[in-house]
Amino acid sequence: MIIIDEETIFRIIQERKPASVALNGPEGMIPKVQDTAVKIMNRFGIPAYVIADTTWGSCDINSNGAKVLSAEILFNVGHTITMQNFGDNVVMIDAFDDITFDSVAEKCAAMLREKTVSLVTDSQHLNQIEKVREILQDRGVTVKVGKGMGQLNDGQVFGCEFYPASQIKDQVDANVFMGQSNFHAAGLALSTNKPTFILDPYFNEVRDVTEFAQKLQRKATLAIYKAAEAKTFGVIVGLKEGQMSKTAALKFKRELEKEGKQVQLFALTDITNERLRNLKGIDAFIQVACPRISTDNEFDKPVLSTPQANALLKVLRNESIDGYLQIPHWL
Repeated sequence: MIIIDEETIFRIIQERKPASVALNGPEGMIPKVQDTAVKIMNRFGIPAYVIADTTWGSCDINSNGAKVLSAEILFNVGHTITMQNFGDNVVMIDAFDDITFDSVAEKCAAMLREKTVSLVTDSQHLNQIEKVREILQDRGVTVKVGKGMGQLNDGQVFGCEFYPASQIKDQVDANVFMGQSNFHAAGLALSTNKPTFILDPYFNEVRDVTEFAQKLQRKATLAIYKAAEAKTFGVIVGLKEGQMSKTAALKFKRELEKEGKQVQLFALTDITNERLRNLKGIDAFIQVACPRISTDNEFDKPVLSTPQANALLKVLRNESIDGYLQIPHWL
């Protein structure tokens, strides 16, 4: 069951006395966020809007939507980071899942006994990382938890940011990811080039995602070489406030033009195949919004992320692209 830190929300409303607030969170948490919004309206007598658009993380909190609603505070639920406040009038609210990992951790220990592993997780399960570490170590697994950096807490990874695991990748045999997310675990496998296992407490199973991650890398690499044949590129800036990398977009424009390519600039809030079909005369795209858009989705034409685009420039210059995804941050 998801447990939202409602006490913090209520305390902040009591202290600041806003005329209205907004709340949002990951798609799977929206029903719980609705419940919290109802409690706010009943308790404080103010409008509490649930922004029900998808939010992927601290890069995608939709503070612009809150401003349009004239909501004085936006509570972004479930994207735990090292900072409580994130931008003007945005408050990050913890939400944890209280499901137990005990049984699946024992299964993992049986598989990885006498191995050294990097233990990592996402926001919703950070509160259980020490418990799982104890279970694994008591059963013969050596466990390391990497230090947090930037927005990341110790042992935490985002879908595009992997510092705690990257710091210790040369000290471990494998990664163990606590949760159900192939999204996080596949990125972890690619960035560290280590076998990666998911501890899924919902199905009580341990899954090896290494082969799945390798398929994503082969697909990403194929897109790079297809894009190398393109004559006209579309470089896309993301319009979500945490994804607006205009500097990177203009850098790629300059570098591609040096290689004799034609470049057009675009901006999109949601980068989908359907949207890109409306853009004519473009052979390949580079998007600097979110790297996982490129690796995790299907497109008619090559759509490269920032690491792929950097690799593309190397291909055009006849340089090696070995290890182009083995970096701690894909932006």
